[in-house]
Amino acid sequence: MRRVVIVGAGVAGASAAATLRAEGFDGEVLLVGDEPDAPYERPPLSKAWLSGQAPSIEVHPPEFYADQSIELLTGTRVTGLDAAARRVVVGGSAVGYDALLVATGGQARRLRGMAGERVHHLRTRADSDRLRAQLVPGERLVVLGAGFVGCEVAATARSLGVDVTVLEMAGSPLERALGPEIGGVFAGIHRDAGVDLRCGVRVDAVSAADSGPVVHTDRGTVECSVLLVAAGMVRDTGIWEAAGVPCDDGVLVDAGCRTGVPGVFAAGDVAAHDHPRYGRTRVEHHDSAVRQGAIAAQAMLGRDVVHDQPHWFWSDQYVHTVQSCGAPGVAVDETVVRGRIDEASFVRFGLRDGRVVSVLGLGRPREVMAGRKLLLGGHPVSADQLRDESVDLRRAGVRR
Repeated sequence: MRRVVIVGAGVAGASAAATLRAEGFDGEVLLVGDEPDAPYERPPLSKAWLSGQAPSIEVHPPEFYADQSIELLTGTRVTGLDAAARRVVVGGSAVGYDALLVATGGQARRLRGMAGERVHHLRTRADSDRLRAQLVPGERLVVLGAGFVGCEVAATARSLGVDVTVLEMAGSPLERALGPEIGGVFAGIHRDAGVDLRCGVRVDAVSAADSGPVVHTDRGTVECSVLLVAAGMVRDTGIWEAAGVPCDDGVLVDAGCRTGVPGVFAAGDVAAHDHPRYGRTRVEHHDSAVRQGAIAAQAMLGRDVVHDQPHWFWSDQYVHTVQSCGAPGVAVDETVVRGRIDEASFVRFGLRDGRVVSVLGLGRPREVMAGRKLLLGGHPVSADQLRDESVDLRRAGVRR
């Protein structure tokens, strides 16, 4: 193998490129991204970068790519793939490859009729910069959607002195990811911070007024000066599917990030991964993107590897941090809570066959990390040990 082409200069692509070099690959590595920036981390875009608190979000220092002999092409689109000939069209020119990594992620979902200089979506650093310029005290921000991005932006905007209204169709924020009970906790957190949170609201349309966007809902109209549409992500699979790469809610890959098309791999937000623990799943988490990029690179080199680590994510909102290990929909026999959910200080464990298979915590990072080790170790543990706050979780479940 002499040339690897990586399409998508996010954390998955950067992880793959760095891993190839760390594993001793001395051929050509071409990393192509359609944004003008070198690879950067996306989680701060709704938090520290948006608030101006993060001095840098680059994955690697600027000199890293030259030092590692990684050719980085930014602001360049890949527009076609000939999988049989092993060629991709990069900036209008055909480029051959021995192995190709698809790490194109996706685009922010755009709702029909919602556009204008005061209407924002958040996916790129440029999106975050444009939004930040309008988040000043006295402005009125409306956020459509109370998922992680919507809630994080709402928290950041409040810290900047902006009036915030959040409109959510579900009964509570983060309900799809965390469930209604914990969603209700976050509803209280945001309302206590001064957010006008309205759940169970259907948005019908957005119109323009001299003062800014006007949101029309089934419960009346809401005026604002800044609007953020936080409606999720659309996977960037178009050219891959057109070229015959199997896709279904993302590019289909096995446990080693192989697509089934010879020489083609996929990782990150765009990959629908056959996870050994959870089956076919596609997640949009930073940790998974980094790990999958590394696994794909090793698979390209002929290593017998699989990505079997539990899903891991976190979200910072105000002074609160929620952390999760495992999969939200994993089947459990019993749920055990350590602490108090109604006091926003707890760890919730999911047990199956006497072993921890999921961990979700708010405000208890050390106990979450101990629970994560229990999950990874797979040792039997009792519900009483997990529930009893006098028990050191670092020693729970250890076979004696």
